[in-house]
Amino acid sequence: MAQDFGPEDRHLFETIASELYRQVIQMGSIDASDPAIIEHDQVASACKLLVDIGLLVLDAATSRYYPLDPAAVQSQIVVPLGRRGTELLDESAKWADTFSSLSHLYRQSAVRERPIVELRGKERINKFIQAALADCRQELLTAQPRGRRPEKVLAEAVHRDLSVLDKGVSMRTLYQHAARHSPATREYVVQVSARGAEVRTLDEFFNRLIVMDRRMAIIPGEDGDRTAVAIHERSLVSYLVDIFERSWERARPFTNNEAQVHRDIATDIRNMTIRMLVEGHSDPASAKRLGISTRTYAAYIAALKEEYAVQTRFQLGYAMGRGEVEQPAEPLDA
Repeated sequence: MAQDFGPEDRHLFETIASELYRQVIQMGSIDASDPAIIEHDQVASACKLLVDIGLLVLDAATSRYYPLDPAAVQSQIVVPLGRRGTELLDESAKWADTFSSLSHLYRQSAVRERPIVELRGKERINKFIQAALADCRQELLTAQPRGRRPEKVLAEAVHRDLSVLDKGVSMRTLYQHAARHSPATREYVVQVSARGAEVRTLDEFFNRLIVMDRRMAIIPGEDGDRTAVAIHERSLVSYLVDIFERSWERARPFTNNEAQVHRDIATDIRNMTIRMLVEGHSDPASAKRLGISTRTYAAYIAALKEEYAVQTRFQLGYAMGRGEVEQPAEPLDA
């Protein structure tokens, strides 16, 4: 029984060999020249496997196979397999450690040679972020613009972010107010907040940003989600951190459900809607700045028209221009 047994042997053991063993148990023994064995290749292979394992033993005097207790044999098969599994896990961990060390060396070398690195393609961007997060040791700052993030993206993000938090890294994340109306985002916030992360929301639009240990920042490239730029230049990273901190101070805690906070958020959304309207931005551009759909933005404008008893946007703009904008009795609802 010193030989190795693989997946094919196990499959044969689970099927034909197990059935043959049951038959031998029922009969007490089976003749080595039984046609059921010698005339069928698969059954013959199953019989050989049972002999190799030690569940059948051949009595030379009678030329018959007799069954043995599986409990007496199991440890001789399973324990070596478990030991090999442990050895393989240990070996794979050592390989992973070496790869990690070399990856860290590569990134450090890239930092010295190229303070700004362009990344192209979602797969490459995601792999770069994943590797960089593995090196994050103290602080993670992220800004996620727009409202609802896809559930698939959030599912991947929560696993990644919880791994970072479990290392003792502090994490702060900014969303737009509209994200509060996304069930998937609320669930994500509950999970990361339970591990110590802080999440706040802001009225204004901002670009996506990731800052790790205040040493590296990742921002979108000129092609949107298809490109990204990794910044290692300390002065630029400090500038981006300052922008984040200013926005963080103005933002409102995601998990605060007090009535006053909801009123303040409604006021923020209302004021931002008015600002977009007065500045003459298009509906798509305004909706993007608010992190909402164009349909929702149109509903905001309709609510303002009704509030000021006007029919057109021109009339609404005129009323606002005359200083007639007051706090609404009912807040705008996203």
